[in-house]
Amino acid sequence: MRNVTRALVGAIVASLVAAAVSVYAETPTEADFAVCNTDAQAAMKAGTATPTTKDYVRVESALTDSAATWTTWVRPISMESSDPQLIGMATDGITDTAYQATYRTCMRRNGF
Repeated sequence: MRNVTRALVGAIVASLVAAAVSVYAETPTEADFAVCNTDAQAAMKAGTATPTTKDYVRVESALTDSAATWTTWVRPISMESSDPQLIGMATDGITDTAYQATYRTCMRRNGF
């Protein structure tokens, strides 16, 4: 009976670990980017965003055109950043701290 119980517990633990890994392994889609860009635009208009010091540093870096921090692509919502929660952010938000703060919050809220 103990061996059956151990095997059952082992299978349950393995299933939970596999499920947890698959949740964290998800990557955001274009739809996720669109939702967070929409949220950021609305927060900018409403003035409800709360930027962090890092948001200000990233904006300053973007304004001084630091290639090490920002790489923008041709498509309007394709960008790379030192912060993975800013991937997919619209290029309009690169130089706006409120936009970045809201976009990051949205991505985090959606599990990214």
